[in-house]
Amino acid sequence: MKRIPVGLQLYTLRELCAEDFPGTVEKVAEIGYEGVELAGFYGLSPGEVRDLMAEHDLIIAGTHGAGERDIPKLAAQLRELGCNAVWGPVLPEGKLPEDVEGCRAMVKYANQVGAELRKEGIQLYYHNHSKEFDRVEGRYIMDWLLEDTEPENVAAEIDVMWAQHADVDPAAYIRKFPGRVPLAHIKDMDVKHEFTEVGKGVLDFDSIFAACEEVGTRWYIVEQDTCKIDPIESVRISFDFFKSRGMA
Repeated sequence: MKRIPVGLQLYTLRELCAEDFPGTVEKVAEIGYEGVELAGFYGLSPGEVRDLMAEHDLIIAGTHGAGERDIPKLAAQLRELGCNAVWGPVLPEGKLPEDVEGCRAMVKYANQVGAELRKEGIQLYYHNHSKEFDRVEGRYIMDWLLEDTEPENVAAEIDVMWAQHADVDPAAYIRKFPGRVPLAHIKDMDVKHEFTEVGKGVLDFDSIFAACEEVGTRWYIVEQDTCKIDPIESVRISFDFFKSRGMA
């Protein structure tokens, strides 16, 4: 089976990126990450970001564009980046639905956006937190989104820590959607439900990685929302967890 590459969500290093984006990207590459998921351009144009990543042999696995509702503009930005996957606009009112009407509106809107992006060769995906596992009419909001949209239009970036935080087995949830989880956010938490480095917490990564392999995940994306130690050291520890398993 082809090895799944390991990337980093640069939101983890947002303060360092704001201070020195090129220098931070260089450190990410030196650690050994093969790609990144973007969370901003830090004053650069999309083309300049593309060139910066190429300079360090980093692939742009995805980017956060949920705030951009002008889809042709978003598609043009993605083309300039050289990136074919985006956490784009899925929620028509910019917030999670609270009732059946809202869920149906979300499904309709996400399908439309995903179809429009797909014509441009771009995959729309959605990243969950824990609130997506609230229920509406007995179904998770995330289920409404993934079960009622067309599979080719809407994919998921399952954040395994936030699923676990909601008392949902992340591996079991990933297995529900074969072919629909191109990126997985690999994140850990400790017994206090606080963020920690991958492999230092309570998540069962044996089952998570097995599930990702089964459903065809293309990227593992490390993310840590807040770090208690130096963030560069934090993302190094998380990457070393993959190295210790022969996965990087």
